[in-house]
Amino acid sequence: MQYPWISRADRLLDYLPTVGKLLDLCEENYQLLLSLAPRLQNLRGLHASCCPGHMDLYLEILEQTPYTSVVHLTYHFSHEEGQLADPDALLRVYHDAHQIEVISLRQHVLPIEANYHHPSLYNKWKINVFLSKWLSFCKAQGHAFPLEDEFLTKKHG
Repeated sequence: MQYPWISRADRLLDYLPTVGKLLDLCEENYQLLLSLAPRLQNLRGLHASCCPGHMDLYLEILEQTPYTSVVHLTYHFSHEEGQLADPDALLRVYHDAHQIEVISLRQHVLPIEANYHHPSLYNKWKINVFLSKWLSFCKAQGHAFPLEDEFLTKKHG
């Protein structure tokens, strides 16, 4: 499946980042996630955003502290072997620093694992570029997570 932002993302993946640019991207990702879940610090449990004609997006709050949240963000595709999560991201959200750290990311759209040298600046850049594009894509589809504190709630567009 080809997404319209892939060609622009390829150019970003070839970019040689600096620590400052990576921190800027992590801050941009924080703002994008908050645009999907404005009251992220108040959410608990599993939430689903449903937009007609699009995959349901799931956000699970795994840990909530005064300054950080650990969240799981994914789609669930039906597969012959059951449900397949892709992309599948585990994120640590730093509310005081307005940053997101990607703890783990599994996906099959962008070639972020080619020439992988863990945990280089370049590799951190690639996974954060992917996260940025994915969050932007979700926002453009109209995904949003509820403001109420109900478990497994759905927003129907």
